[in-house]
Amino acid sequence: MSDFRDAAMNSKAWPFEEARRLLKRYEAGKVKKDHILFETGYGPSGLPHIGTFGEVARTTMIRRAFEAISDVPTRLICFSDDLDGMRKVPDNVPNPEALKEHLQKPLTSVPDPFGKFESFGHHNNAMLRRFLDTFGFEYEFYSATEYYRSGAFDEVLLRACERYDDIMEVMLKSLREERQQTYSIFLPIHPETGRVLYVPIKNVDAAKGEITFDDEGGREWTLPVTGGNVKFQWKPDFGARWAALGVDFEMYGKDHSTNTPIYDRICEILGGAKPEHFTYELFLDASGEKISKSKGNGLSIDEWLTYASTESLAYYMFLKPKTAKRLSWDVIPKAVDEYHQQLRAYPGQSPEQQAANPVWHIHGGDVPASTMVVPFAMLLNLASVSGAEDKETLWGFIMRYAPDASPEANPDLDQAAGFAIRYYEDFVKPQKVYRAPDEKEEAAMRDLAARLQAHDGPTDDETLQSLVFAVGKEHEFDPLRDWFKALYEVLLGASQGPRFGGFIALYGIEESVQLIERGLRGELG
Repeated sequence: MSDFRDAAMNSKAWPFEEARRLLKRYEAGKVKKDHILFETGYGPSGLPHIGTFGEVARTTMIRRAFEAISDVPTRLICFSDDLDGMRKVPDNVPNPEALKEHLQKPLTSVPDPFGKFESFGHHNNAMLRRFLDTFGFEYEFYSATEYYRSGAFDEVLLRACERYDDIMEVMLKSLREERQQTYSIFLPIHPETGRVLYVPIKNVDAAKGEITFDDEGGREWTLPVTGGNVKFQWKPDFGARWAALGVDFEMYGKDHSTNTPIYDRICEILGGAKPEHFTYELFLDASGEKISKSKGNGLSIDEWLTYASTESLAYYMFLKPKTAKRLSWDVIPKAVDEYHQQLRAYPGQSPEQQAANPVWHIHGGDVPASTMVVPFAMLLNLASVSGAEDKETLWGFIMRYAPDASPEANPDLDQAAGFAIRYYEDFVKPQKVYRAPDEKEEAAMRDLAARLQAHDGPTDDETLQSLVFAVGKEHEFDPLRDWFKALYEVLLGASQGPRFGGFIALYGIEESVQLIERGLRGELG
């Protein structure tokens, strides 16, 4: 363990770089408690999505990295801003018309349209917790409603009254002139309607801890800022929450990055030490457009998990978080196969290599063994040429190729076989375009079929790959990749494909010969 800790202290893997920053923060005395506190924020106006997973997964990776280099305890808070007013009625709820009268009320004061929970906010919080629990995240759930109304935020709210002008000065610099005229860091909750009000504040009485304002009808009210009568606007809320809870680390998307100095300064004005933060790049759809919940573009978490494992998604989240990445269906097979490549490499690596390996961070050091004896990309091609409609058909080929494999002994392969069938049917099959070979390609493929029929030597991947390679060389394909591209396009209906010798070993020599003959007769398309 000491060797690994030494390696982790020098690792360039981004979770360890962030962990070392946190350790320096602790050693410098900026942490006023006996633990490091991580936080992720959640706006519960909709259901959890793939970005929610990414944020909690990446924060957990840094948390585990910190625990590997330090004995200081850690905590992770998932904070739900459920006191936020409902700005619009979601489209995906039963009887949306009934919710219109509750617009601008805190989500925890809006009736649950599903009729299962105390409020709409409670419903969405329950969905979040179920979501996080499904993936085994270790966290503590905090509700803004409970925190404001219980008095847990009273101290920082009173301090905000005392330092109101200083905080307003920070905020006004970031606002357009017309917005400056009506802006306040406080949002009162109307005592009668229960709505969150965006109104100018006429007076702040720091001695009494009260604010005075006119509601939309012109009626004047004076309310204490404590006890859940008032909440912070969202930008001040970041800094106030950091100060109140003593947050040491929070990450968020690049769209928040310009606000970071505002959050930090407000935290300091309210007596806190600004946390370490990590800004990640946003995901793009297949066209390079930013993924938007309202547009529904890009890949949802349910879609990813329909075709691949949670671990493959975590692997994709680990890769280059500060680089914008496409999140579309075609990235899935590569992520699955790379994840298992890293699993297979892990046991033989040095501590330095293990510290940089994504699977250490995905599994918090408790790295399982891979039993994927057939790559996911190969399973897709097998599903294609075999016409398999269930994973049991794939297993017939797999067990001939790897006699010791079975669904029980190779659970991740069994799971992947089921995923491959779905993925092939939904994404690969509709995209297939077969073509006829040209004269040169036809001659080479007939030669390959003849050599395979005559082959009586070993049938392992390497031997068969050498055979395919030799045919291409002898028929003077230059570059040789044109030979393999022809095999893929004529026999598999795609411009890219698997290592062809491995494919033959898995599919079977006799079956591969028949496939070539069908391709030459133009029967595959």
